[in-house]
Amino acid sequence: MGRAVFLIAVGLAGTAILVALGIWQVQRLAWKQDLLTRIETEIAADPVSLGEDLPRYAPVEVSGQFASGHIRMLASRKSIGPVYRVIRPFEADWQGRILIDTGWLREGTPVPDVSSAPVSIVGNVDTPNESDVFTPAPDLDRNIWFAREVPAMAEALGTQPIFVVLRDLPDIDVGVTPWPVDTVGIPNDHLQYAITWFSLAAIWVAMTCYFIWRTRANHEGPEK
Repeated sequence: MGRAVFLIAVGLAGTAILVALGIWQVQRLAWKQDLLTRIETEIAADPVSLGEDLPRYAPVEVSGQFASGHIRMLASRKSIGPVYRVIRPFEADWQGRILIDTGWLREGTPVPDVSSAPVSIVGNVDTPNESDVFTPAPDLDRNIWFAREVPAMAEALGTQPIFVVLRDLPDIDVGVTPWPVDTVGIPNDHLQYAITWFSLAAIWVAMTCYFIWRTRANHEGPEK
């Protein structure tokens, strides 16, 4: 009898913990969905002038002209494969020299020259931090980078560490396909986590019931 009571206590405690973790993930899911909705709304809002202290993803409009030079960053597009992001310096009329992530082109495609004619850029401020201890150093000889490192890219192209991702094609052809800011890269796995915790709770209950049944069966067996 004592062993059955112990198994019931352990079963109830374990189930309560696992169910609580599942409920917590459901709450996190609601929070993340609300966050993603707000970010998507901010991304698609009407652009404002580029200024200081703008939040990440703020839509901006910048006038000026592209300067010479570019950086290629190796990336991947689903169903396409390896591509290059092309980051260019941009001489903004009021903000000085900044970085523009103009979009992507297929691997093996040469980066075209861009006209220096005046143009207005509509995009989103971003502060990507994609490098870690496993990211290779840039191959400067071939002009291939493996992560968007804004301070290092700004130093390489002689710009301020201000990074704008092109949203709409300008009046001139920049020779690439825009890769605008979106929420695809923001993980939202809370539903899977919740299902996992609730499934573990159900398994815990089933195992507890099984062990209680085995205990009772073993206890009643010798008496018969």
